[in-house]
Amino acid sequence: MRTFGIIGFPLSHSFSKKYFDDKFLGENIPNSEFRIFEMENILGIRDFIAKHPNLLGLSITIPHKEIILNYLDEIDKDAKNIGAVNCIKISRKNNKPYLSGFNTDTFGFENSLKPILKPHHKKALILGTGGAAKAVAFTLDKLSIEYLFVTRKPTGCKHIRYSILHQGILDEHTLIINTTPLGMFPDIDSAPDIPYQFLSEKHLLFDLTYNPVESLFLKKGKEKGATIKNGLEMLHLQADRAYGIWDPSVLRTSPL
Repeated sequence: MRTFGIIGFPLSHSFSKKYFDDKFLGENIPNSEFRIFEMENILGIRDFIAKHPNLLGLSITIPHKEIILNYLDEIDKDAKNIGAVNCIKISRKNNKPYLSGFNTDTFGFENSLKPILKPHHKKALILGTGGAAKAVAFTLDKLSIEYLFVTRKPTGCKHIRYSILHQGILDEHTLIINTTPLGMFPDIDSAPDIPYQFLSEKHLLFDLTYNPVESLFLKKGKEKGATIKNGLEMLHLQADRAYGIWDPSVLRTSPL
């Protein structure tokens, strides 16, 4: 049985298993399964993979997208530039696992965001600084959209604190992307601490979370007339991209 899976912690919110189960069934992909591997610590990731010889590919999610780079044999150029990996292709060399890392988040985010961008979305706020935030920043660079990271603990020149956000900053930065887990099930009553009263119909709020469908972050934006979008389409796009990496034969019939 060809095995694929997802590693992260926690994973109670993950839609990935159902998505891939439906994909394997709907596209008549035989002898394949998708499993959830909840891991709080990935120190023993290579030993784990060695014990699962049928494992061909893994999705990597919070909180391991950055630290996983330390355990890979090869890293795709874009993933290396981003500084985060969310997809691993597993092959075998000399009877040992050979791990190649990629980032499909940037593909999913770009193709989910572009259809709803408007000409005035020239500057963005990225809420959070983790692996997903790095993929978002990489995409915004590609789209020539300026951005600032908003974080509780600034460490770089493009980092600002939540506490200094004011109307002027929000008026100028009309694209706001939440890359934090705030508001994700089961923590549905939380939201990033931004001054929502300054949002308007010019703003576009994109939340990388997708469970619930409409997070508190998105609800607060919707109340002010902002355009909103969750991360479900991004999930589907990056998942299909990942499967194309795990099983290159699909590239003959897939637009990826």
